[in-house]
Amino acid sequence: MTSSALGVLASGPAGEAVSRHVATLVGDRFASRLFAQDPTLWGPAAEAEASVRLSWTGLGRSSRPLVGEVAALRDHLREQGVDHVVLCGMGGSSLAPEVICATAGVDLTVLDSSDPDYVRAALADRLDRAVVVVSSKSGSTVETDSQRRAFEGAFEAAGIDPAQRIVVVTDPGSPLDKDARERGYRVVNADPNVGGRYSALTAFGLVPSGLAGADIEELLDDAESVADLLADDDAANPGLVLGAAIAGTDPLRDKLVLVDDGSGISGFADWAEQLIAESTGKDGTGLLPVVVAGDDDPEVAWPAADVTVARLVADVADEQAPSPDDATGAQRSEVRVSGALGAQLMLWEVATAAAGAVLGINPFDQPDVESAKKAARAMLEGSDKAADEPAFTDGAVEVRSLGGDWLGSATTVGTALDALFDQLDPQHGYVAVMAYLDRLADAPLAGARRAVARRTERPTTFGWGPRFLHSTGQYHKGGPATGVYLQVTSAPHKDLPVPGRDFTFGTLIAAQAGGDAQVLADHGRPVLRLHLTDHDAGLAQLTQALGIPSSSPEGQG
Repeated sequence: MTSSALGVLASGPAGEAVSRHVATLVGDRFASRLFAQDPTLWGPAAEAEASVRLSWTGLGRSSRPLVGEVAALRDHLREQGVDHVVLCGMGGSSLAPEVICATAGVDLTVLDSSDPDYVRAALADRLDRAVVVVSSKSGSTVETDSQRRAFEGAFEAAGIDPAQRIVVVTDPGSPLDKDARERGYRVVNADPNVGGRYSALTAFGLVPSGLAGADIEELLDDAESVADLLADDDAANPGLVLGAAIAGTDPLRDKLVLVDDGSGISGFADWAEQLIAESTGKDGTGLLPVVVAGDDDPEVAWPAADVTVARLVADVADEQAPSPDDATGAQRSEVRVSGALGAQLMLWEVATAAAGAVLGINPFDQPDVESAKKAARAMLEGSDKAADEPAFTDGAVEVRSLGGDWLGSATTVGTALDALFDQLDPQHGYVAVMAYLDRLADAPLAGARRAVARRTERPTTFGWGPRFLHSTGQYHKGGPATGVYLQVTSAPHKDLPVPGRDFTFGTLIAAQAGGDAQVLADHGRPVLRLHLTDHDAGLAQLTQALGIPSSSPEGQG
């Protein structure tokens, strides 16, 4: 793991935001009150939620008992030849372990999808050596429950006792907690006073990471080493500086472009994306994280006036503030951040909490995530339907439009894309590409992000469904009404039943896609749904229409 000092350097409008807001945060004693777990920091409406969501500030110390517990379990499993760790979880339950393990260079299979082809591949991979961590804070997440059922069935079919191979992480007293204990599974309870996206240093982040072989004690050491710094009511507090830089620009630059510039932390931007988007995207405001591959991406090469670029660097001490943009003469809005992984997890959580205060919103609720879940359940139960008939079919692609009468006279995938992009606000708009496909087998489709950003000259995000529903999905519906949405679905190569349920993984992911599109449409957001009736032919057709190069370097979350 990287061991550089924690640091934040803001310049341009982001630097001006620091000058404008940090003194107020210091005067309000925001940092010390945050670490004292004061729930009044975000106003009366947020107080009830905040009162049960602030234990993350002390996790560097309170999570210490997990170090020995996880090490003992790992040793026990490895003595039995069980060394392949699979994590079934969504959102905050999966993204932090993914970053921790990738940075540590240890193998972890993350199953955070309902795509039947993706699930089938995970079930077929080293099952005889697999331990499955099932993580769900609520204990009722439909994706995680379905994944657990699939692994139970696979273990039983292979003559393996699931109770010997499944480890459950959940809040005490949840439905999953009760059911798992009745079945004789190993259960590790997480701190119930920490929200999912702030749970990186709880059992949700540490159990799968430690079982996979990451040094979770070092992670906690790094977090604890910066706790006093982040709790200090001082203008140099990097958490206050970062929070002000990303949320305090005037006018608000609400697109935060995240680019790794040699930080040594693998995939950190994907974790930060869900933290920031789900925490701030509500009440018609918020910050949209845009994860990009590097300096060649248009959002970095020629950032728009509503963009702040956040660079994750090796050491801020070695950095200099960027020069003005030669093309326009306007100074870029940039913030550069460095630090060890455990320290940065704490830093960005503090900064996001501070950003919520600056923006005047509650950073701990996620009302629109729940609305999409309800819509998906309704479709699964047959009480609601997505737009049944396509507007037209072009080759292997069915085309549907929702959220207004904007499709016009389009008769091809290409002209439908043109019609969608015509809805973009050229000053404030963004495009969200949402692919309900296999994020490993179909990884090249992530190249759509850069291709669309170049085509539209507007910030563009890419998310794999249903994974993104637990992160940017909140921002899509609760944030500013400036987005247009491209949803891609497909018939699976082969469907897969969910044991003990009257639906399959194929019907589940279709319901999630349909529910998400319907809620977006209900919010007045333009949605173009492209359904690939033949996966391979349709994907080739879409790739051509979007202008994705044959070999794309992107593949983010």
